Amino acid sequence: MRIFDTNVQQLKYTILMEVAYQTWLGNESFSVFNEIAEEVVKKDQPPMSCCIYKDRAIVAERIKMALGGDKKNPNVIQVIDIACDECPEAGHTVTDLCRGCIAHRCKDVCRLNAITFDEEGQAHIDKSKCVECGKCAKVCPYAAIANFKRPCERACKFDAIKMAEGGEAEIDNEKCVACGACVYHCPFGATVDVSSIVDVIHTIKDSENNSKYNVYAVVAPAIASQFAYAELGQVITAIKELGFCKVHEAALGADMVALSEAQELVEKGFLTSSCCPAFVKYIKTKFPELEEHISHNLSPMAAMGKFIKEHDKTAKVVFIGPCTSKKMEIKQDSVKDYIDYVLTFEELQALIDSKDIILEDLESSALDEASYYGRIFARVGGLTDAVTEAVKELAPEGFDFNPIVCEGVEKCKPALMRAKKGVLPNNFIEGMICSGGCVGGAGCLTHDGESHKKEVEAYGKESGKASIKEAVESAENIL
Repeated sequence: MRIFDTNVQQLKYTILMEVAYQTWLGNESFSVFNEIAEEVVKKDQPPMSCCIYKDRAIVAERIKMALGGDKKNPNVIQVIDIACDECPEAGHTVTDLCRGCIAHRCKDVCRLNAITFDEEGQAHIDKSKCVECGKCAKVCPYAAIANFKRPCERACKFDAIKMAEGGEAEIDNEKCVACGACVYHCPFGATVDVSSIVDVIHTIKDSENNSKYNVYAVVAPAIASQFAYAELGQVITAIKELGFCKVHEAALGADMVALSEAQELVEKGFLTSSCCPAFVKYIKTKFPELEEHISHNLSPMAAMGKFIKEHDKTAKVVFIGPCTSKKMEIKQDSVKDYIDYVLTFEELQALIDSKDIILEDLESSALDEASYYGRIFARVGGLTDAVTEAVKELAPEGFDFNPIVCEGVEKCKPALMRAKKGVLPNNFIEGMICSGGCVGGAGCLTHDGESHKKEVEAYGKESGKASIKEAVESAENIL
């Protein structure tokens, strides 16, 4: 069974796994990482780029990303410059469909004289003059002028990526929400989320089998839609075998958030959700007028980390989920004390394989801490369903809950625009930047929206908790 969607993910995984393997052994010299590059890019294989030497240089840069990337760059999404030179220049381009006609409508419509013709009558665009207005493309009778966008630019809905002077992609950290869409869609893997996989291994090793301090794993409910080749209980067992003392559900944190958010909504009358860090940054960046309406509740990840650390003062907590933006969230002052590191499902797969753990051979571990509603936070609409239930359980008199569910920037933007103008009829906005919700996160092994929603729904129905309140009230018994 294919574990990943693309070969880019496979390459990323291979390097993460090799780095993790050497880290477990304590081999962390530069010579070892050169050996990794030679192992990943073999002499007898066709090169991925122009030559084997460039391939190995790119692998070396990928290893740096596995070690935490450029420490001077605060963003968790970074660009490997030498891997990002295969895409043609973005913008309007004359294609081979140009017939060298004599009408020259493209030239006539261009007020900046950016279009010239060669001896054969073929049109050419002078990029130093072109402002990408697109008028030439509209008047060409052969539709010979195309507006090309790089895959990373096309994937980014926040205009956070542009071409730098050297031709490589450049990320505007102020605009970037760290959603990871560019990471998943770049066909050369030039945009990468930096990893804490080495730090996590050191944290586990330094705990000396959890005798000095306990290392907890908090798993996102979207895990139910991943690792299709094994049972979820086997994945939980594997996480424990990596050296974590306990595995807890972020869905229990979602139960906590649902109750608190419902109470906050009743008190304030209008809220936007705070669970998706990319959505929260989008509001703060593009709709600062609505910032006061963002729920003051922590995300389920942070709520669960806080709960654990309130009961175990020396605990180290690692969140495992589908989201690259969570890697930015844990840098926030309101969160950094509760979650130490974030790993994606891609990184978890690499960790498991670096220890030669065979998931299919393991016994299953039970995990039943959260309610149905906490678990379905992973799919679009799940948060709203949970708050709906929480409002019912709180039973406020005369409160009319009227939510709107948004997934993706294209659907979030109109709702936020109406809220900004004061014409939104709804009193709660559930915002998820990834299509389908958390099951569409960039750190997932595979992306199959409808199928993964169903798997999360089935996982929710397996819960032994009858209500959100029951899950929250029984939380004290899990530590």
